[in-house]
Amino acid sequence: MKVSRSGYYHWLDRPESNLSIENKELTNVITDVFVKSRNVYGTRRIADQLAKRDICISRHRISRLMALAGLSCKTKRKFRVTTDSKHHKPISPNLLNREFNVIRPDTYWVGDITYIPTSAGWLYLATVIDLYSRQIVGWSMANNMKAKLVNDALTMAIWKRKPKRGGLIWHTDQGSQYASDSHRLILKDHDIIQSMSRKGNCWDNAVAESFFKTIKSELTNHYQFSNQQEAKNVIFEYIEVFYNRIRTHSANNYLPPVEFERQNQDLAKSIKYA
Repeated sequence: MKVSRSGYYHWLDRPESNLSIENKELTNVITDVFVKSRNVYGTRRIADQLAKRDICISRHRISRLMALAGLSCKTKRKFRVTTDSKHHKPISPNLLNREFNVIRPDTYWVGDITYIPTSAGWLYLATVIDLYSRQIVGWSMANNMKAKLVNDALTMAIWKRKPKRGGLIWHTDQGSQYASDSHRLILKDHDIIQSMSRKGNCWDNAVAESFFKTIKSELTNHYQFSNQQEAKNVIFEYIEVFYNRIRTHSANNYLPPVEFERQNQDLAKSIKYA
């Protein structure tokens, strides 16, 4: 097929189509949302953020425009289990029983431990999550997995949230740290009810496991920490600034945990004291 020189230049000078202009504008907005999410949002969360800007387009179109712009979210990797359940300490019953959706804050907390690799050795992270909003209400980091690690995380959550005595269930796996005498003493002193997953059943503590998959896929898998203090600084910022206050969560109607609690504060109080 032959094309004349004049025809070629006419093609180059043709006005840009409305669809092309719209796609460029959409790509700019999608890129803005994607970058502000620290490259972690997929099409579902981006579509939700666009809807909040009164831009309603399909996830298929978002996916296509992201691909053309070279935008791809961070992927997940498998990680190893850190639970040491080979002990002879008392085991508490599973009171949570996978009821992960709750209607009041500070009635069900879940916790777990994970590891973070650094050039100076492993750094261990313990967290406390309020199932109501999925907010990380307590956390602790150390170079070992002794009971003090989980004790510090729980103590932080208690100090920060001041849960009603006798009204909080604390759910974890059967790890030796959570079954330790020192940990049970904290629970007793604050009248907190202990609950534990069935042995070897990660689904009984799925929300805590899910957070660790998230922080690894969105953050730590993409860093080579030179020392443990560097890792602590980055993880602190991720939890307190990004995860709790910026990152949207599907369980919260795509609101960040802190914002979800703020918007539902009056409702939660009315339910709490009904």
